[in-house]
Amino acid sequence: MTSLLPAPAVDASASFWSDADKHVLRYGSAFVPEIIDRAAGSFVYTESGREILDFTSGQMSAILGHSHPAIVATVQKQVATLDHLYSGMLSRPVVDLSRRLAESLPDPLNKVLLLTTGAESNEAAIRMAKLVTGKHEVVSFARSWHGMTLGAAGATYSAGRKGYGPVAPGNIAIPMPNAYRPDFVDSTGALDWQRQLDVAFDLVDAQSTGSLAACIVEPILSSGGIIELPLGYLAALKRKCEERGMLLILDEAQTGLCRTGDWYAFERDGVTPDIITLSKTLGAGLPLAAVITSDAIEQEAHDRGFLFFTTHVSDPLVAAVGNTVMDVLESEHMATRAAHLGSVLRAGLLAMQEKYEIIGDVRGRGLLQGIELVLDRETKESSDELGAGITRRCLELGLHMNIVQMPGAGSVFRIAPALTSSEEELALGLGILDRAIGEAVG
Repeated sequence: MTSLLPAPAVDASASFWSDADKHVLRYGSAFVPEIIDRAAGSFVYTESGREILDFTSGQMSAILGHSHPAIVATVQKQVATLDHLYSGMLSRPVVDLSRRLAESLPDPLNKVLLLTTGAESNEAAIRMAKLVTGKHEVVSFARSWHGMTLGAAGATYSAGRKGYGPVAPGNIAIPMPNAYRPDFVDSTGALDWQRQLDVAFDLVDAQSTGSLAACIVEPILSSGGIIELPLGYLAALKRKCEERGMLLILDEAQTGLCRTGDWYAFERDGVTPDIITLSKTLGAGLPLAAVITSDAIEQEAHDRGFLFFTTHVSDPLVAAVGNTVMDVLESEHMATRAAHLGSVLRAGLLAMQEKYEIIGDVRGRGLLQGIELVLDRETKESSDELGAGITRRCLELGLHMNIVQMPGAGSVFRIAPALTSSEEELALGLGILDRAIGEAVG
């Protein structure tokens, strides 16, 4: 006999995680143990009704916060008129964004290729450099992250190299200039980056088969632990490249478009790269990336038959979003805002460093800041368990943080709030972090 009693209620959360466990392929670190239902501004909201302050602006991408009204309006309008085209067709949003990006950069960076992700833009830049120079060797930092496609992964050393077989031939690593953990020091014990760079390129020359094509670096290594290149380093690196006929590629995926307090991080150094790549910040959370280079390099690449014909090259929908991002950055003076908010954030972190011995270092620029946790300031010994515990406690208290943990490099929180954050939201995040660290050391 069929029962007329209602079926027992199914725990929707348990069902979700059961399905996730059965069907979602794991691709990196453990998933955050929350079901995210929506996001707005500086916060994400869970199905259970929790409000979580997002101190990473998504994957360091949502520089205008989540669901910015101008972005929402652009997507709604553009998706209803022109979303995707044959890759050989051009539309006004694509050409307009290309022009505006070129206008935001110094000469001779004038030619733009619009793509989808940072890995794809770095792949295209490396491919272009190899074609134009007729060489194949690529130099990058030993703690770098440039992406997971073949060429970009070959130039990535912070993670993901083991177990996949040979990378593209010709990849050479050089040490990153970490002032907090210096390997070459001067008479005062400070990092001697010039000597480090000289020795690094002596080793590059020793390993090279005479086919040095490019050097690709981040102005601030993010996955490497928020390591900022010392003032003067970028100019010296550019000279090393020029002496060897190499192209300098700057990966500004996370530092570009106002996050550091300048439109581009390289502006501080007065050094113009041969190629610059953008991604994360350009789409403000949507998949949009760019490669920008000079007329001369583009012409040589074209003459040699440069090919990067992908499904979503020059897509109009995300290009329209990119134009809206540029509108907001310009009209709301976001570079100035990021510099101011960055000083507020940094002051709060430095005050915390004075309070807690486990904060060994505070570093970064603008709204891309990092704090390195140590067990002892003298030995700089680190603990993955300490960082992981503070991360978990922050989430319990309503703050999402991202921590980088690498052998010999300490545990480093990467803090990258949206450029639209308020001072009150920064204070809220700093307060939660302060409480979590205080409980950990208490």
